[in-house]
Amino acid sequence: MTVTTYLPTDALKPFIKHYLVIESDQEVINRLLPDTSVVLVFRYKGNVNYTAGGIETNIPASVLTGLKKSSRLVNYAAGSAAILVIFKTAAAAGFFKIPLHELFEDSVPLDNFISSRQASEIEEQLSAARNNLERINLIERFLFSQYKGAGGDQLVLAAIEKMYAAKGFYKIKDLADSLYISQDAFEKRFRKATGASPKQLSSIIRLRNIVANGKKHENFNRLAYDAGYFDQSHFNNDFRLFTGQTPSDFFKSPLFW
Repeated sequence: MTVTTYLPTDALKPFIKHYLVIESDQEVINRLLPDTSVVLVFRYKGNVNYTAGGIETNIPASVLTGLKKSSRLVNYAAGSAAILVIFKTAAAAGFFKIPLHELFEDSVPLDNFISSRQASEIEEQLSAARNNLERINLIERFLFSQYKGAGGDQLVLAAIEKMYAAKGFYKIKDLADSLYISQDAFEKRFRKATGASPKQLSSIIRLRNIVANGKKHENFNRLAYDAGYFDQSHFNNDFRLFTGQTPSDFFKSPLFW
């Protein structure tokens, strides 16, 4: 499997983290962890499917996938290839007219958000393109055509910044109070903009930080304590839900992102 990262043009940098081109000559199974990004996937060659909750699902040629609370196993068939558009947190709302929380734990074909003709056109163009740079250019033209011209919710963006600074360890009521908004109103705006509740997103940030630092720790009790867990069983349950494995098993596995 080859994974190549491409950066967006300057005009799209406020919205897109990067593009990932995943090409697999042989069959590969990869563990996909929850993240704070809505992802737009274009599968332009071969077959790709994922397994979640014991159910195997084929990935359509183009699909918008929301935030998740648990990992998925993604099976790339031999000869498959896909491009992933990784949106920045809360940025996908500027391109798709849908409350993003409706996508939570779900992956929905792109033609649910644009016309079937538009979806078929870009799928065919990506399959026919001669190289990845041509494909990236096609996707960027599509994104520009989709942009709604809506600025991000500045209050939500401020909340996300606070969550990252606290590594996800932030009480939601305290967060709402710090932004001078009621908790109910805050949670409603947050879900619509990001695709998850404040609690769900902070949990993803928290566990992502644990995963990023986990290999530095031989003592998982210490790892849990440093992440703000004071109950080892609570940490183990959250970690297993997030990754699908125990900490010791997970950090032995090379294939995840």
